[in-house]
Amino acid sequence: MGNVTSSVAARLAFFPPEPATYGVEPADQDGAGAGSLLRMTGVSPDAGVEVRALPTRAGTRVVSAFWRHPAARLTLLYSHGNAADLGQMLGLLLELRTHLRVNIMSYDYSGYGASTGKPSEYNTYNDIEAVYDCLKKEYGIEEEDLILYGQSVGSGPTLHLASRLENIRGVVLHSGILSGIRVLYPVKVTLWFDIFKNIDKIKQVDCPVLVIHVSRLLTSCS
Repeated sequence: MGNVTSSVAARLAFFPPEPATYGVEPADQDGAGAGSLLRMTGVSPDAGVEVRALPTRAGTRVVSAFWRHPAARLTLLYSHGNAADLGQMLGLLLELRTHLRVNIMSYDYSGYGASTGKPSEYNTYNDIEAVYDCLKKEYGIEEEDLILYGQSVGSGPTLHLASRLENIRGVVLHSGILSGIRVLYPVKVTLWFDIFKNIDKIKQVDCPVLVIHVSRLLTSCS
């Protein structure tokens, strides 16, 4: 029953761009292209980004992109919404790096962009765990210097990881969801077959949380 629920939920929750807005290929072996680094294709070249394909516990490989800021003290781990991939997010991510003066790490969920596999609730959890492991092992990012940012469905993996870490600097929820079912129906209790049970997981988060959300847009009459 759980697999059926997950399959139905995936159809309602995930809308990866088709075709993907970018591809990946092995990077040059000189300089930054050594080792396991990749290059994004189909988008404007960016010498400042480090692209990797990270293995997950589910057996998929998720594409991650890391941008350094020379004056950064903090790193932002960005989980995007349900209808975009990294190729579409590049402009925003670079703006965040510039204006916030932080390192940026973002990634595509399984089944998005050049990441393999299929999107599902549990795959997003495996995905963000793999990305966090990369931040620790490849870039030496400490937990207390990390901010988690989740937009829309990205609030799910964001709160999943935040609920497991004790010393992160903060969490940003941008148009986050209470849970999958609550997007459709205003239920008062969490149902066993619900997905992305953020309303329950946020109780386990012990750090400052910024919530960005509006119910409607207001227009000026002038």
